[in-house]
Amino acid sequence: MKPSRIAAFAIWAVLATPVAAQKIDAGRAAYEAGDYATALENFQPLAEQGNAEAQFNLGSMYYNGQGVPQDYAEAVRWYRLVAEQGNAEAQVNLGFMYYNGQGVPQDYAEAVRWYRLAAEQGNAEAQVNLGSMYLIGRGVPQDYAEAVRWYRLAAEQGNAAAQFNLGAMYLIGRGVPQDYAEAVRWYRLAAEQGYAAAQFNLGIMYDNGQGVPQDYAEAVRWYRLAAEQGNAAAQVNLGFMYDNGQGVPQDIVLAHMWFNIASANGSENATKIRATIVKEMTREQIADAQARARVCLSSGYQDCE
Repeated sequence: MKPSRIAAFAIWAVLATPVAAQKIDAGRAAYEAGDYATALENFQPLAEQGNAEAQFNLGSMYYNGQGVPQDYAEAVRWYRLVAEQGNAEAQVNLGFMYYNGQGVPQDYAEAVRWYRLAAEQGNAEAQVNLGSMYLIGRGVPQDYAEAVRWYRLAAEQGNAAAQFNLGAMYLIGRGVPQDYAEAVRWYRLAAEQGYAAAQFNLGIMYDNGQGVPQDYAEAVRWYRLAAEQGNAAAQVNLGFMYDNGQGVPQDIVLAHMWFNIASANGSENATKIRATIVKEMTREQIADAQARARVCLSSGYQDCE
C-alpha cells in the first residue's frame, strides 16, 4: 500500500494562442516519437512563459532524463509551478517526490499536503496515496477509518489499487468491521481489471471459503491469472494446487514447474518446497518440469502448460 506516482506525461485540453498550440502539438508528437530533443525545443520556451502543460511535461522529462540529464530538483521546480496553479496531476507528482526525497529533502507532512490538495479535487491517485499515508501513519497520525474513507473515494471511481486496499481493510477489519464478503467484492472489482495482487487474494478467498463458498477450481482460476502476470505468491499457490490435486488434476510435474518459476522470481518458500518434491520425482519428470518452466518464462507466460 505504498504511495504511487501517476503517469509522467500530460496531454491536456487547454486554451492557448495558435503559436503556443502548434508548439504544444509539435512537442507532443516529438515526445511520442521518442524525439526528446525536439520535444524539449518546443516545451522549454513555452514553460518559461508559464504554459502549464509545457511546464508539467518539462518536469516529467527532467524526472525521467528524457532529452536532458535526469535532475529531480529541476523536475520538482517545474512540477511546483504547475501544482501551485492548482493542477492535481502535478500536485500528486510533487507529493510523490516529497515522499521519496527526490529533488527535495524527504518530508512526509509535505507529501501529505500535496496529496490532499489533489485528493480534494477528486484525483483518485492522490486519494489512494493519502489513504496509504493514514494507513501507515506517515505525515499524519495513523487513522484506519480515514484511510478507508480515502480508499473508498478512489475505489468508487474504479481505481484498482484503491479497490484492492479497501478489500484488504475489510479482510482484516481495519477502519471497518471485518467482512469477508465485502473484501471479496472489492477484490473482485480490482481482479477483473487485471490487478494481480487482487487476483491472488481472491484466489485465497475461494481456496479458504472466506466470503464465498469454498471452490478450488475458482481458486485455481484466479491464482493462474495472477501467476501469469509474474506474481510469485500466486505461482507458489498454483504449484500447491497441482501438488495436492485441488481444483486441477494432480500433476507433480506442473507443481514443480510453478515452484521452479516462483523460485526464479525470488520466492524462497518455493525454493524450499521444490527441494522437497524432487525427492518424489523421477529424473525424467524433473527434466520435463524444468523444460516447461523455461518455455513458460521465455514465452512471457503465454505457453505454460
